Amino acid sequence: MRVLAYFGCLLVGLAIGIAGAFLQGARFFVGGVTLPWGLVVALVALLVLVRAGIELTRSRWGGWIVLLAWIAATVAFAAELPSGDLVISAGGRQMAYLLGGVIIGAAAATVPPIDRLRRPEGVTPPLP
Repeated sequence: MRVLAYFGCLLVGLAIGIAGAFLQGARFFVGGVTLPWGLVVALVALLVLVRAGIELTRSRWGGWIVLLAWIAATVAFAAELPSGDLVISAGGRQMAYLLGGVIIGAAAATVPPIDRLRRPEGVTPPLP
């Protein structure tokens, strides 16, 4: 069952990497100011899904698998395609997406599951 959960984390990480690569460029203009709503949505989704992977598997490995799959998909879309197109081009928003995603994802993946944070030290949970 745990292997299935880890495989699900892998698929979720790839999906958020693919969706985020296209979504991060979305923005709108308000009074001459550019608001990168796609960047914010993509990074918040990454944070939530890394934490969800940890809670689903009850292990930090779940979060790290989501993050590593996101990195793999993001790097693939940051590379130039054979046709010469780029999904994630060079620019401030794109660098914020890449670096922000790695920093936010790594920070989220290092925090253990919530049930381990609430458990008093030295107390082990009952076996299922």
